[in-house]
Amino acid sequence: MKIRAKIFLVILPLITVALVLSETASYFNAVNGVTRVADRLLNFKAAQLKNYTENQWDLLAENNYDSRPEMILAAREAVAAYAQSMLVSDTEIILALDNGGNLAMSTSPVTLGAAEGEQLLSLLEEEDGGLSTAEIGGTPRVFRSFYSIPFRWYIVLTEERSVFYVDADKITTQTIITLGVSLAAAALLLALFVRQLTKPLGRVIGAMNGIIAGGKLDERVPVEYRDETGHLALTFNAMVGELEKAYGRIKGQAFEAVLARKKEERIRRIFQKYVPRDLIEKFFASPESMLVGDNRELAVLFSDIRSFTTISEGLSPDELVKSLNRYFSGQVDIIMNRNGIVDKYIGDAIMAFWGAPVKHPDDPLQSVLAGLDMLDAVAAFNKTQKELGKTEFHIGIGINYGEVTVGNIGSERKMDYTVIGDTVNLASRMEGLTKSYHAELLVSETLAAELNKLSPGALGGAGLAAPLPLRLLDTVAVKGKSRGVKIYTLRRTLDPAEEKAWAAHNQGMERYYRRDFAGAAARFEAALSLLPGDYNAQNLLDRCRAYAADPPPEGWDGVEVMKTK
Repeated sequence: MKIRAKIFLVILPLITVALVLSETASYFNAVNGVTRVADRLLNFKAAQLKNYTENQWDLLAENNYDSRPEMILAAREAVAAYAQSMLVSDTEIILALDNGGNLAMSTSPVTLGAAEGEQLLSLLEEEDGGLSTAEIGGTPRVFRSFYSIPFRWYIVLTEERSVFYVDADKITTQTIITLGVSLAAAALLLALFVRQLTKPLGRVIGAMNGIIAGGKLDERVPVEYRDETGHLALTFNAMVGELEKAYGRIKGQAFEAVLARKKEERIRRIFQKYVPRDLIEKFFASPESMLVGDNRELAVLFSDIRSFTTISEGLSPDELVKSLNRYFSGQVDIIMNRNGIVDKYIGDAIMAFWGAPVKHPDDPLQSVLAGLDMLDAVAAFNKTQKELGKTEFHIGIGINYGEVTVGNIGSERKMDYTVIGDTVNLASRMEGLTKSYHAELLVSETLAAELNKLSPGALGGAGLAAPLPLRLLDTVAVKGKSRGVKIYTLRRTLDPAEEKAWAAHNQGMERYYRRDFAGAAARFEAALSLLPGDYNAQNLLDRCRAYAADPPPEGWDGVEVMKTK
């Protein structure tokens, strides 16, 4: 909003309020005065008529004619004639009602409806001598009245309401016109005043716009007045002079900034091949924060090619590098497409994590889906390998979820953005356990717990209609640890036989940990009947039979201690 409009909107309401209050006070004073005069005139007539009526009756009484009907009638006619002589307008009427509400006398023809007569009589009976309003003959009227005891009349002096208040209405119209003209004149004068007042500011703004549009810093604003606007012009001219001096420096700095930005973009493109994009963005946003470690919960994945030494012996160095590059390309794309970070390559192994530097609510789920996608990618990779007559790759994947330390770790000359801690070590051990448990993918109990927390909305967002099926394989204490950890395998979907077998297997595990080895053996046998040759069901069945014959000691918790990595 322009300053002219602001000044106008501030001052005009003040003027309007003052004019409205002044005109309103004048209006009410005038209307009250006119109404008071008209009411006094009506009241004076009522008093004169009342005196005349009483005098007529006193004459009858003094001459003992008050019992003669013809004389009473003559007196009433005299009253009617006197009333007729008091009229000053064609619309004024003086009438009388008897005690039954019937019209007894009227100076002008008037027809009272039954409802009007009753209403008028009711008002007259309650009348306190003041000014009243009622419908008389279908016309709104103002009246004063009094009761003549000798004649038993309610005498009413009435005038049409529009005539009675005609002067007041004229005053109302004149007040509205006067107020409207005053407001219009005030608004016009105020507009001219504001325009004149802000004209120097308009010139300053015009000069500014000209400088901005043309980019000519040699233009100056004329100083017209020795007031605030003149001071503004002087200040603006001084500012433009300083800007003109600094313009050369600004152009040089802008050129250097462009070069720096292009250099930064080149660095980004180069390092994105080695460092995750999220990490690069975080580094440029806050370089200092990247030097500080951070403890947080995230998912860690290790994958490894089985029997890689044997595979490498059967391939030439060139063929091995080509196969590895093609394998890594597919695996890394999957990890990054699932919001994961490829931490490092450890020979033929891949280490990745989810949850840093940017954390997502579905990181545990994305890590597992990435693992399943990696297994699918290996199957497609092996199809190509087979077509090329090359050795197929088989991998094992271990995924754990828990607290780690994440940050830049290393020396001033070489640093890695990586994660460390027991969670990382356990993920690596679980990848090794895939060989012992003949499973391509193993996840820890902490990760399984995170998957079980997922809402239908989160599953739907990942394109899943139902939770991923989990199969508990064992509770193990990896090498170097005494505490056992439950390990699970999982799939995207199961066929009907696998669904029944996995359900029987999980039921068997529940009985196994309750030391119900006979009941557990029966469930594992059921799983084997559905999945003949299943390694884990057979392994646990053998354990149950051994424990049934030779029960474990008291305090047994079902933990299998691993002697190797």
